[in-house]
Amino acid sequence: MNQSAVLETELAPYFTTKAPFQFPIDFRAGFVKYWPIVSLVLLVLTLPAILIFLGIGTAFLPFSYLGGVAAGFGYTISMVLTIGRVVLWALALSGLFNRKRQGWVLSYYAQLISIVASVFSFSVFGILFGLLFLMLLFQVREYYN
Repeated sequence: MNQSAVLETELAPYFTTKAPFQFPIDFRAGFVKYWPIVSLVLLVLTLPAILIFLGIGTAFLPFSYLGGVAAGFGYTISMVLTIGRVVLWALALSGLFNRKRQGWVLSYYAQLISIVASVFSFSVFGILFGLLFLMLLFQVREYYN
């Protein structure tokens, strides 16, 4: 059996059996079938924006500390988490297309990083959307071997 990812065994009951609702089986199957394609398209569309964000963001990084150490540190953490999330998202594509567990695990880690980034930026909508997507990931977990 595959080794579980960090926090996977602890979070699994809350997003599957104890979840407030279950996604329909047809929706799950459609998600597993089409999510790699949608993910690839979104990655290609957001790549220029992310590169611009990182380029301009790096140029303005020293000035972010003028607002105080907390603002600069928050901005720096946000940039690092964004880089990590995009890299994991891109690495997961191969496994998602082939329905391999590694693709699911990398998507899971990218989603965890996304939730942490939302917490750092105080984005309630980002946290809620991230938790909803995490619940969907857990409910399609059995499709990935």
